[in-house]
Amino acid sequence: MEVDLTTFTHIANSLSKRFDSLYYVEIATGLYKEFIRPKLVSDWDIPREGKDFFFMAGKNACKFVHPDDLPDALKIHDKETILKNLAKNDTYSITCRLVIGGKIVHVRHVDIMCEDREHILCCMENIDDEVREKEEQARNLLSAERMARRDELTGIKNKNAFAEHSQAIDGKIRTGSHDFNFAVLMCDLNDLKMLNDTRGHSFGDEALQRASGMICDVFKHSPVFRIGGDEFVAVLTDYDYDRREQFVKELRERSEKNGRFKSGPELAVGLAVYDPYKDNSFSDVFERADRDMYENKNLVKSRKGAEKIKSQYGDDVEIPEERKRMLDSLFGALLTVAGGGYIYLCDLRYDYSRWALSIIDDFGLKSEYMYHADKIWRDYIHPDDLELYKKAIDLVFNGDAAVVPFVYRARKADGSYVALSTRGFIMAGSDGIPDYSGGIMLPK
Repeated sequence: MEVDLTTFTHIANSLSKRFDSLYYVEIATGLYKEFIRPKLVSDWDIPREGKDFFFMAGKNACKFVHPDDLPDALKIHDKETILKNLAKNDTYSITCRLVIGGKIVHVRHVDIMCEDREHILCCMENIDDEVREKEEQARNLLSAERMARRDELTGIKNKNAFAEHSQAIDGKIRTGSHDFNFAVLMCDLNDLKMLNDTRGHSFGDEALQRASGMICDVFKHSPVFRIGGDEFVAVLTDYDYDRREQFVKELRERSEKNGRFKSGPELAVGLAVYDPYKDNSFSDVFERADRDMYENKNLVKSRKGAEKIKSQYGDDVEIPEERKRMLDSLFGALLTVAGGGYIYLCDLRYDYSRWALSIIDDFGLKSEYMYHADKIWRDYIHPDDLELYKKAIDLVFNGDAAVVPFVYRARKADGSYVALSTRGFIMAGSDGIPDYSGGIMLPK
């Protein structure tokens, strides 16, 4: 096949910078001439010119193309396939991998139809740098996306990731499908504020890290999220879901041991299971888990108080008459100072309370004296205000809201609800441990 020198020079100069190899091929006969000698492969087995380019190219493909990419590579060197593809578009290409000296190199094979429609340019372009750059960009993007969903302190998933995960579950719930199960584990690190205030924020940070590690260690197969300062959530499925009661018990026992021996973080733990016939959203399950955690937190506090009493008074934790007289005395003083409103006072050591007779009459409580009054009173609070009440009580016990009123609704004996503006307070003993809690509730 004759090609004049001017044409050869023009093509070679124009394309040599882009392509690693280039052949000028006559479609009908397969006659070809090499314009650019392959740079990647030193033992390239195609003469510089010859009669059957398609056969020679296919033979070399079998030698150098990665086995997984070989079927596609052979197609681009098949005459019928080339003509079919170039009939749709004057340029046709595929990417594949070559194996050269044991290393993988990414290339792009390109076929270009010439203007005379009788010849094609068969080219190979080294795109290894391009592919590596794209892979690096993809890794960087993935890393950035992971960072945006990772809690910097603990290394677990953060609130953003939790929102995405809960939305995905909501999508499944909306389909009405009943063929999937999950449970929500809610955990709260006890006494974080006290740790930060008394031992420094670095100690508090370490406690959060250890709490995170403890949850992840028990629930190895579930995503764990830090959704707030001291709050963690795990969404249990499959293996962890099937063993949820066992694992929750293990986590609570480890937490209790840490609290007893001061050997690690102490957690309040709550669990709720998705009920497809009752729950309309992920938040329904989440809120039940949160309430269960709150109950566990109160239980932990009660246990601590009981352990302190037992260490002083033995196993009988019924309030002694001396403590009861002290409660009555303090209650009378509080009633005199308050001058009105609903008054209550609780001996925290024994979880024993006295409440004003006006509350008993208006709300239909059984007695002015009660053990575990908080649990009893919660049944009177409007369901929509339980979360507000919980947070407000936590603030009082943390010493953050002793003089700040909070308002919630409570159900009276006649079934109606009244808004109560409440101020709570804590009285600590000489050892700094809370001894009494009380409050004044004013109807609005």
